[in-house]
Amino acid sequence: MGQVSGWPGGGDVNGFLDGIRWLFNGAHWAGTDGIPIRVWEHVQLSFIALAIAALIAVPLGLLVGHTRRGQFVTVQLANVGRSVPSLAILSIMFLVVVKSSPKLAFGFLPTIVALTLLGIPVILINTYVGIQQVDRDTVEAVRGMGMNGRQVLMHLEVPMATPLIMTGLRLAAVQIVATAGLAALIAGGGLGRYIVDGYALQDTPRIVAGSILISALAIATDLVFTLLSRLASPRLTSRARRPKEQKAAAYRPERPPEPGLPQ
Repeated sequence: MGQVSGWPGGGDVNGFLDGIRWLFNGAHWAGTDGIPIRVWEHVQLSFIALAIAALIAVPLGLLVGHTRRGQFVTVQLANVGRSVPSLAILSIMFLVVVKSSPKLAFGFLPTIVALTLLGIPVILINTYVGIQQVDRDTVEAVRGMGMNGRQVLMHLEVPMATPLIMTGLRLAAVQIVATAGLAALIAGGGLGRYIVDGYALQDTPRIVAGSILISALAIATDLVFTLLSRLASPRLTSRARRPKEQKAAAYRPERPPEPGLPQ
């Protein structure tokens, strides 16, 4: 079999199958380095970062979209945040934490901060755009009905913007889950440990298995948030008519012409 360049120590084209076999090896499902423990660490890290990012970005996006103030600054800052590579953010946060508190530099804290900063821009932009796109005539109409600004925001703008807000959360969640493996570079936990340790040990199946697990978790996250988005989105159209009503509407016999009238 031909050798594939770029893998530690070389590897044959069956590396993917070796990674699958590694996953189904019972020895890798127990202990502190077992797959369940690493998956749980990865989920914890991703969930905390996403929750913090949402707590910061959603209220800010609602405020900017509702008041129409600070739009330019918000968009520019979000674009800058989206353009900075994830590894660069992690490196900067690591150096900042090393300078301020060396004991906390290795582990979850720098990664959580970096992943939070990574998730904020996409949530912020989608929340702001979702609120901004609510029809202004509709907003003015409900204001004319006596609703104040808070009521307009909570009872009209937020429900109408929910699909875009959920899209932002979904994109941020997938991005955070896919990037959380970088925690292993600074002695953090999670599924990235299999990739980093695999390179250190020249263990190709371990690297492949870690990559498969991170990909599978990202796909599962996307599916979960897609389902949540469908459940949370408001029903903007009426339900389909019942079958009997549809048949009645489909069969409408023409009335016969009245006698004595010209055809």
